[in-house]
Amino acid sequence: MARLKEYYEKKVVSELTREFGYKNRMEVPKIEKIVVNMGLGDAIQNIKILDSAVSELSRIVGQKPVVTKARKSIATFKLRKGMSIGAMVTLRRERMYEFFDRLVNAALPRIRDFRGISPKSFDGRGNFSLGIKEQFIFPEIDYDKIEKVTGMNITIVTTARTDDEARVLLKMMGMPFRAS
Repeated sequence: MARLKEYYEKKVVSELTREFGYKNRMEVPKIEKIVVNMGLGDAIQNIKILDSAVSELSRIVGQKPVVTKARKSIATFKLRKGMSIGAMVTLRRERMYEFFDRLVNAALPRIRDFRGISPKSFDGRGNFSLGIKEQFIFPEIDYDKIEKVTGMNITIVTTARTDDEARVLLKMMGMPFRAS
């Protein structure tokens, strides 16, 4: 069992139940999935960028990403429908907890001038989104082998009904929120 999942089962569930007064164990919010998306607009001109980004993303998350295609043509960007423009992966269960653990404890503290994550990036339904500008904050990436610095969007989907419940859940799980 992942270290963070074990921590969730033993500590977080009881604290959330006490704080929000849940009557049933199934009411307690949990992390459902984590979606990591890497958009690569430059892949239109150079397809090698996409290949290196897919391999880097698979090293970071431990699962093979899906190459995303353009849904419609946009002439201004020289983009045709069906062209490969990004990579994404959906993590669930054990891999999700392992990735979240590495994100919170290893990657985020390596961001330059890091003062915490904005607690305002919730969508109103208990889901949290976070943008990362550089992929080399993850320890799995070798800085010398990077072709192009690319960012990624990470969305953490929870079963919480409100943003406050999700914020407390992620705070207890170790997410370093900035004091607003």
